[in-house]
Amino acid sequence: MSDRQATAAATAARALEPQTLRVGLVAALSAVAWFALAAWSLSPYGRYLEHGGWVDEGPFGALCRSIPQGALIVPALVYALAWLLMITAMMLPTTLPLLGIFGRVVAARPDAGALMARVVAGYAIAWLGFGLLAHGADSLLHAGAAQVGWLAGRGWTIGAAVLAGAGVFQFSALKYRCLERCRAPFTFINARWQGRAPRREALRIGFEHGIFCVGCCWALMAVMFVVGMGSLGWMLVLAAAMAAEKNLRWGKRLRTPLGLGLIAWAGVLVAANV
Repeated sequence: MSDRQATAAATAARALEPQTLRVGLVAALSAVAWFALAAWSLSPYGRYLEHGGWVDEGPFGALCRSIPQGALIVPALVYALAWLLMITAMMLPTTLPLLGIFGRVVAARPDAGALMARVVAGYAIAWLGFGLLAHGADSLLHAGAAQVGWLAGRGWTIGAAVLAGAGVFQFSALKYRCLERCRAPFTFINARWQGRAPRREALRIGFEHGIFCVGCCWALMAVMFVVGMGSLGWMLVLAAAMAAEKNLRWGKRLRTPLGLGLIAWAGVLVAANV
């Protein structure tokens, strides 16, 4: 190897070291989120992951009663924290290909770490927005069901509808239009990164990637409202399925078994309760 080649190799190695560190930090952040969710679900406050017990005796119950509109505000804030932990645990690892490519693109910049953080922040903002909308819809749905005598004693119908809807969505064109954007991280970044307004562009890359990720994965994430946000086993299963769909070559093959499996699950739920 010539001196020039050796110098180039050493320069590349030095550039890769901080990039490897940043991607490793993202993986570690996801691992911490899994641990935090596990500890939360096993704690006396695990019921808050299931959207229940807000006004019971305890710190959150006292807080709900002590501030104006506390019964609305406190659950939303605690839910937002739980949702961010869940997204960090389940969805952030699926962005590692995107973050790896973006990290190489900005590796020579002194603000590379800050730009990577903005990509992650943009991604989190997109999923947090969806999570708050889902929380609001879930709360309204349960409040409405409580007012309907027939639904009040048949909450399983809502779960069956969510499962069936998620199964049908597996075969939709919208899911796969969004999924194709997620499967081509280099093309995605190349279309959005100019380097002229780096902070804004980095945030936009993360946010728009998050929007497309929501577009292809929202129905599977909605299944968490059926199985319970504190169910770590189901979280692992769904996270693995979404990661495979987004990042593995054979991920497309999951379309039919996942879709039919969810529809069959809904059918079993109906049959068991009719």
